[in-house]
Amino acid sequence: MKIERVDEKTVKCFLSNEELEEYDISYKDFVMRSDRAREIVEEIMAQAVEEVDYKPPQFAFDLQIMILPDQGMILTFTERTPEDLKNSTNLMNYLREMRRILKEKLGLDGSTIAGLLAQAMMTAAAGQGAAEPALPESQESAETSDKKEAIQKPRFAIFRFANMRSLCSYASVLPKNLRVISRLYQESGTYYLYLERGSASYERYSRASIQALEFGELYAATEDKLVYLEEHGECLIGEKALTRLRL
Repeated sequence: MKIERVDEKTVKCFLSNEELEEYDISYKDFVMRSDRAREIVEEIMAQAVEEVDYKPPQFAFDLQIMILPDQGMILTFTERTPEDLKNSTNLMNYLREMRRILKEKLGLDGSTIAGLLAQAMMTAAAGQGAAEPALPESQESAETSDKKEAIQKPRFAIFRFANMRSLCSYASVLPKNLRVISRLYQESGTYYLYLERGSASYERYSRASIQALEFGELYAATEDKLVYLEEHGECLIGEKALTRLRL
C-alpha cells in the first residue's frame, strides 16, 4: 500500500493487484461501499495519518477510483468541506424553489418548467451564477418567446460524479426508454457523463439533467469543456453509457 499526499484535502493510495487479492477485495466492493471496503478505507486513513501527516475529513469525502490494468488500483480521497456541501445544497434548493414558483405562481406547463430549470442549471455551469431566465410577459409575445427559447435551449450537459456508485445509482433511476445520447469519460480519476437530448423530448431530457444533480454535480455545458474532455480524458463508454451503467 503506497500513500501519497496530493494537497491539504487530498490523498492518494495505490493498491497493487497482489494487495487486492490479499485483502480479498475488488473494485465492486468500493463502488458498493461494502463493509470490507469501509474497513480498508479506515486502514488507509490511519496509515495516511502516520505516514504523510494527513488529517482525516471532518465532514465527508469524495472517493475516486482509477483502475490500472495489470497493476492495481488508485483510490483518491478528497475532503468535502461544509462550504462544498452547502454550495451543492444551495443549487438544489434554488431549483426546487424555482420549480414551485413557476408552477404555482405562473402556472406554466411541465415542459416549459423543465426547460427553464435546465437553462438556470446550464447558466450555473457556465459560471454566470444562478440567474433566473427571462419569462414570457404576455400571451401576445408567446410565439416570439417560443422562438427565443428554442434558440437558447442547451444542447448538452456534462455531469461530474465522485465515484462509480453514484453514477450507476443515477443511471438506475432513469426511465429505461429514455432516448438520450450518453457517453462516459474519465479524467484524473473523476467520472464525467456527457448527456445530449438525442430523440428524447426536451422535457424528459431536462428532467434527467436536473435529476443528475441528486447524484453528481454539473461540470459544464459548453463546447470548450467538451473539447478539453475529449482531448485529455479517456472515453470509457462511447455510446449508450446510461444503458450499460444501469444496475
